[in-house]
Amino acid sequence: MDDVPLTSAPKTAPGPNGSRSRDWQLKDAVAARLTDSRRRMLTLLEPLADHDLRRQHSPLMSPLLWDLAHVGNYEDVWLLRGLGLEGVGERYDHLYDAFRHPRRDRPQLPLLAPAEARAYISSVRGRVLDALDQVELDRGVRLLEDGFVYGMVVQHEHQHVETMLATLQLKAGPVQLPAVEPPPKGAMAMPAEVLVDAGPFVMGTDTDPWAYDNERPGHEVHVDAFFLDTAPVTNRAFLEFIDGGGYHDSRWWTEDGWAWCREAGLEHPDFWRREGASSWSVLRFGRRVALDLAEPVQHVCWYEADAYARWRGRRLPSEAEWEKAASWDPARSRKRRYPWGDAAPDASLANLGQRHHGPAPVGAYPHGASAYGCAQLIGDVWEWTASDFTAYPGFRSFPYREYSEVFYGPDYKVLRGGSWATDPIAMRNTFRNWDYPIRRQIFAGFRTARDAV
Repeated sequence: MDDVPLTSAPKTAPGPNGSRSRDWQLKDAVAARLTDSRRRMLTLLEPLADHDLRRQHSPLMSPLLWDLAHVGNYEDVWLLRGLGLEGVGERYDHLYDAFRHPRRDRPQLPLLAPAEARAYISSVRGRVLDALDQVELDRGVRLLEDGFVYGMVVQHEHQHVETMLATLQLKAGPVQLPAVEPPPKGAMAMPAEVLVDAGPFVMGTDTDPWAYDNERPGHEVHVDAFFLDTAPVTNRAFLEFIDGGGYHDSRWWTEDGWAWCREAGLEHPDFWRREGASSWSVLRFGRRVALDLAEPVQHVCWYEADAYARWRGRRLPSEAEWEKAASWDPARSRKRRYPWGDAAPDASLANLGQRHHGPAPVGAYPHGASAYGCAQLIGDVWEWTASDFTAYPGFRSFPYREYSEVFYGPDYKVLRGGSWATDPIAMRNTFRNWDYPIRRQIFAGFRTARDAV
């Protein structure tokens, strides 16, 4: 967290030689991260009318108003009451408990009105920042070690911003988003695949201070040699699957996948539309735009990704294969925090943080490649893997079972790498996302693999 600009932070206390202690440097960083996540969320929601905040735009998603107050309630629970401080809205806990109320039921709840929700989360944030001056981050309390509980809340808020973006993608009519720069062009010439050598690597982490429990502990995993796509599968490549009858041939689908394909009437990725005999458009935040064939395909479910891979005579990579290709430096026998190294992401390395409102063309980030030569492993689109979401050996739930443990099992598939909507602070090579194999509203794509024989 040394890369965090120390802005909008609480006043610092000088050490005996006039320098700030590590504790105060960390507090500055925490305050800056909290400020940044709140700014990003409020900027996204500011153009929306109150009725758009209240409305449920899809049964798959919460009303945006629920997400708004839930973020503040989560902060209230963990950064005030969870640290033994006086909270603000214990009376709201039942309304904003994600496990008590499924998304489909949340529009019927007596939610706080938009102005009340903003006032509530502002009141919580004010108390949190006031209390931060007094909190001892290095006092041996696990929640406070390296500011973990603050990192958990910051990442949670950024994750809800991405969820809100997915909701806005489902909203009827144009959405006003903050102005952004166009993505860089895909100028990088790449081989189709790279070889990842056989051998052990360290999967997960014991050292990343803000890593979640499901990323822990670090453990050695042996991976057989395999080939992996250098880049995510593009719209152009996926169109070949469509034109080749992939959605109408059960040979390429698992039994459950084929049943879902027929039941849901799948014909193409979500939000696509055929325009005449040979062209396609995609709906992007309420506006139809020409399909960019060089972009990674997104809004495909696991079943579609798996069927495409089978059609190509390939497969989806396992979670371990993906992480080795992204993180392992074979020349130094060490792990990297990001594919390119340990330096924090910037605009030259990855498409993160809602920088472009969509994926960048394949080849746009040559400096972000991994040691094995795989590009765009971080950012652009979440990448489906072949793996179920399961616990690592020695897993211990912390700080609550409902973050990871209750989801373990064959119902969920793992996604890796983040998307263009994922904030950099919530992304690293070890980060694990998971969802049902039928989900398409998330900003998900994939790349394929094959055994090295």
